[in-house]
Amino acid sequence: MSPVNSPALQQAARIGTAAASGPLLDLVERATGTGAWLLELPSRRVTWTRQLAVLLRLPRDSAPSLSMAQALDLYAPESRAQMTAAFHACIERAVSFSEEAEIITAHGDRLWVRTVGNALCDASGAVVLVQGLLQDLTEKKRAEQESLNATVRLSSTLASVTLDREGRFTYVNRESERLLRCDSSQLLGRTIWRVLDENGGGRLRSELRAVLSSRISVEFEEFFPVLGIWLELRAYPFEEGIAVYLRDVSAWQQSKEQMLLLQTSINRLNDIVLIADAGSHDEPDVRIVFVNDAFERRTGYSREEVLGQTPRMLEGPLTQRAELERIRVTLAQSQPVRSELIIYKKDGEQFWMELEVVPVDYLGRGLTHWIAVARDITKRKASEDEIEHLAFYDALTQLPNRQLLMSRLRHVLAQKGVDRKIGALMFIDLDHFKLLNDTMGHSRGDMLLRKAASRLASCVDRDDTVARLGGDEFVVMLQDLGDNLPAANARALAVGERILAVLGEPYDLASYSYHGTCSIGITAFNEEEVTIEDLLKQADLAMYQAKASGRNAVCFFDPKMQAVATANAALTSELRHGLRHHEFVLHYQPQVGGDGRMLGVEALMRWQHPQRGLVLPDAFIPQAEDSGLILPMGQWALESACAQLALWARHPETEQLSISVNVSVRQFRNPEFVDQVMSVIRQTGVRAQRLKLELTESLLATGIEVTIAKMGILKRAGVTLSIDDFGMGYSALSYLKRLPLDQLKIDRSFVKDMLTDPNDAAIARTIIGLAQSLGLSVLAEGVETEAQRALLSQFGCDCYQGHLFCRALPIDQLEIFMHNIAL
Repeated sequence: MSPVNSPALQQAARIGTAAASGPLLDLVERATGTGAWLLELPSRRVTWTRQLAVLLRLPRDSAPSLSMAQALDLYAPESRAQMTAAFHACIERAVSFSEEAEIITAHGDRLWVRTVGNALCDASGAVVLVQGLLQDLTEKKRAEQESLNATVRLSSTLASVTLDREGRFTYVNRESERLLRCDSSQLLGRTIWRVLDENGGGRLRSELRAVLSSRISVEFEEFFPVLGIWLELRAYPFEEGIAVYLRDVSAWQQSKEQMLLLQTSINRLNDIVLIADAGSHDEPDVRIVFVNDAFERRTGYSREEVLGQTPRMLEGPLTQRAELERIRVTLAQSQPVRSELIIYKKDGEQFWMELEVVPVDYLGRGLTHWIAVARDITKRKASEDEIEHLAFYDALTQLPNRQLLMSRLRHVLAQKGVDRKIGALMFIDLDHFKLLNDTMGHSRGDMLLRKAASRLASCVDRDDTVARLGGDEFVVMLQDLGDNLPAANARALAVGERILAVLGEPYDLASYSYHGTCSIGITAFNEEEVTIEDLLKQADLAMYQAKASGRNAVCFFDPKMQAVATANAALTSELRHGLRHHEFVLHYQPQVGGDGRMLGVEALMRWQHPQRGLVLPDAFIPQAEDSGLILPMGQWALESACAQLALWARHPETEQLSISVNVSVRQFRNPEFVDQVMSVIRQTGVRAQRLKLELTESLLATGIEVTIAKMGILKRAGVTLSIDDFGMGYSALSYLKRLPLDQLKIDRSFVKDMLTDPNDAAIARTIIGLAQSLGLSVLAEGVETEAQRALLSQFGCDCYQGHLFCRALPIDQLEIFMHNIAL
């Protein structure tokens, strides 16, 4: 915008414009292909130079000026609105402009021009004059169009054609000839819709006409029956018409149809299916790209709410982070993974999912997607949790039981270095508890145990453990007592005295006021190597020392108590002597079915000691385990039992009997154990099905994969496998379903008091139900009364062993027994 201060100056501007129409201005205008113009206000008359008149092909005798409306009519119809708006903005608001548009000359030719306008204003800011230039861009535009045409013509790898403004072919490359199945001579001059859409039922004509009218490019896909294929068309407008790129997408459409069919099938599954983009280096977060109907039903989320979101939206406070990391690491290695996870519904409710996640390597580009198939296992988990609670918690007090205590002890003792602090183990025994049970009844005794358990838990920190071993025996494990042993002992003693005081307060047992005391044994553990068994022995010895001192006392373990170790060493020596001199014998206890018929026997080792007479296994098996002598002793028992099976196999009345042989953890862990069993079977010629190996639950504590593999070999060979004393050892219920078992054996401790202790009865019933759900047989040992057998039978147990039927007998007495019952 330029200021004009007076009418005189306005007149000078007009005179200057006319004067500029001399030789110099003509030279500049011709050199630049421009012409000057002037719009006078308020008359709105447009005047121009001779060069502009030549540019517009105006006749020599034409009027020297036009009205602004007449001047705007020189522009092509599609450009008039654009230019009218530019002129009005300049006149009304002094807005300069530079616009490209088509103009129609007096000869009817179309020219591309750039029109530049600038306003001159008076002192008040009012526009009094607009002057400008008009430049011929036709050659420039033609060069651009020819460049575009050259680009289209040079396109040899894509099927490309050009169409004029009527839709007629003006150029067809070889790829297009192949795709359209016609030579260019057959196509040039014909309209594309007559070639591809003769019936006019498709989108082709309307889409291309829309491109011509709007001058906006478009992409679409259409099936053309005349070719029998799907084509993708990309249409781009240019001056002469449209450039169209063609691509056969029939295979892609077929894949889409197959995908739709697959998606429909997946949507009808009851299992959840989720597909997620695996992310990239730039965008590492994965995003959900597909979920099926089951996902919506189970989680409460709609597809619209989850697509494009990260699967982390399904996580919550209890989702296992370590398990998520394991899944991530495994999938990063392009390996499938199975898992059980807690995830959350839209309403915040949590549930368990068993899922298998598979990585997808699309076209060899590495991990591109995850596919997860999952099912709701909440009910199964609830059942497992109930069984697990029975396995790891005391049913009466809800405190951790022995095996959970052992697990926590094992974890603490496995810590090394700075993570390992001094701790202490306490054995606590309620004084005169048996007297309370005998005089006031078991109900009040149970009440006392529950109250004592609650008081014990109140005396320790959250990281400490209070467990009930059984009866009136409790164990407290104190952690993080510091690094200084005397100070740690002092802290442990303070806790022990607090327990004495709390347990010494009166109890209200159903309106009966009871005053009781307890005896406590304490042993500390620190960096020194010590086994769990040693700690328990030390605390137990210290507790008995407290009882011996008069009860209601705290006593620390004294290393002098290790004198018992000397006795163990002597026992080991005697065991070696007994092995060399064949002092061990097998006694056999019958196992009977629900109809009372004898099914087989359990081989039980006895020690015929030269001085002490017949020694039961409890007196020497633990030391044999510790010393390693259990290996030759177990091998001897296996060989003797198979030899007896071979003898029985010769007689029809005994050939159906089986023999159970106990296998210790150490014996089973022996790398040669499986080969030894198979060798004995081959040498004796017995049927493998008649040999039953009874394994302890402690086998499941470590090395579960090796254990499963060994059991699998034995199982495939026909050997019968049983878990002995089930419920007393390391009950890894999550692994139990993977073990190739035939039988669970209920420990005698549960059978003994099941008629009077509802907790023992509940455990026995649970074990029987668990065995049945896993397709296993179940045998109860320690059955001594008909009432016990009847209750077990009511629970579903149909195999028994115990003194109700027969005690363990030497082979000669057993055969007399079998003869008398007429097998």
